[in-house]
Amino acid sequence: MHKVGVIRLGILRGGLEFKQFLRQKEVVFFSLLFPVMLLFIFGTIFSKNLTPGVSFAQYFIAGMIASGLVNTGFQNLAILIPMERDFGTLKRLRGTPLSPISYFIGKAIVVALSLVLQVILLVAIGWAFFHLHMPHSPALWLRFFAILVLGSICSTVLGIAISALPKSGRGASAVISPIVIILQFFSGVFFVFTQLPHWMQQVASLFPLRWLTEGMRSVFLPDSFKSQELTHSWEVGKMFAVLGAWAIVGTILAVRSFKWSEE
Repeated sequence: MHKVGVIRLGILRGGLEFKQFLRQKEVVFFSLLFPVMLLFIFGTIFSKNLTPGVSFAQYFIAGMIASGLVNTGFQNLAILIPMERDFGTLKRLRGTPLSPISYFIGKAIVVALSLVLQVILLVAIGWAFFHLHMPHSPALWLRFFAILVLGSICSTVLGIAISALPKSGRGASAVISPIVIILQFFSGVFFVFTQLPHWMQQVASLFPLRWLTEGMRSVFLPDSFKSQELTHSWEVGKMFAVLGAWAIVGTILAVRSFKWSEE
């Protein structure tokens, strides 16, 4: 199939799936509002500043945006795709002109659009209720959008790749959700990363979420907070390199492991 046709089918598939997503009110609620609920809970309980000028809510929002990338892409796709395989959705799609690449593009569009809504909600609530300090320069906004784009790609392809791991849609959540929860605790979403045990820091540094959280902190936290990081710097270049490497590895694994059915 012509390259333009593959992309066009992927865009059409993405638009269709996003409309289906919006019709599932309970899924929309938990996907978009659950992070906001966590922000209210943690931001209210931990009201003291971590360092001068940096509240826990400010720190937590950076982590929740990064975590949203993983939840919206990696976790949701790794659970949803096995369910679609069980229900025969993928088998039916196999009989259409839709190629695996078009299918991947469609999923990437749904992840990106869902993420945009989630980020808008988090930032708006953080600004309105927790005095969130917004990025103060065009360079930081550019970094923010670059992290969102690369993180979304990385999360999407890794979610598709690991969707081959669960043996059934019924057991997918039991396999994937614990992985995500552990990574959230290890990667500095809920706690200051440098206050975690050294072995947790080492394990977390192997995975994208640790770098996504640090990247978002570099956008939303002042440079004075760099003293709380492992290397006393934001490691922006290394962060983009690690995410880029994972995006490449994830794409290769997704292409090789994806299957329309268990047959």
